Amino acid sequence: MADWMTQTPVPNTWPRPPAALPHIRLDEPPVGARVCVAGLVLVRQRPGTAKGVIFLTLEDETAVCNVVVWAQVYEKFRRAVISGRLLRVTGRLQREAGVVHVVAEVIEDLSPLLDRLLQPEAAPEG
Repeated sequence: MADWMTQTPVPNTWPRPPAALPHIRLDEPPVGARVCVAGLVLVRQRPGTAKGVIFLTLEDETAVCNVVVWAQVYEKFRRAVISGRLLRVTGRLQREAGVVHVVAEVIEDLSPLLDRLLQPEAAPEG
């Protein structure tokens, strides 16, 4: 188990962008804090009633994270939102009624990193 999972968090010491915050730690930063999360894209939703808002669900090794992508941000990062398998999202933390969201400001497609896992040198030795 990673050291950060077993240690008691010190207030205001969550990783700041560009370092990605493990999803399990999204309860630590205050509402409105700028955070960075990364994970595999599990779900993309664009409900007709959401006025162009897209909802993403990302998963890392610790938990899932809900991401809200407003229409203006979607237009800027359209390719990453549509085709990305692994995304890094920087945005503002929102917490309402026990539900945590990251409101996206910057979206980066890190999918090429997944392809590196198939390379022979990426295989664990043993």
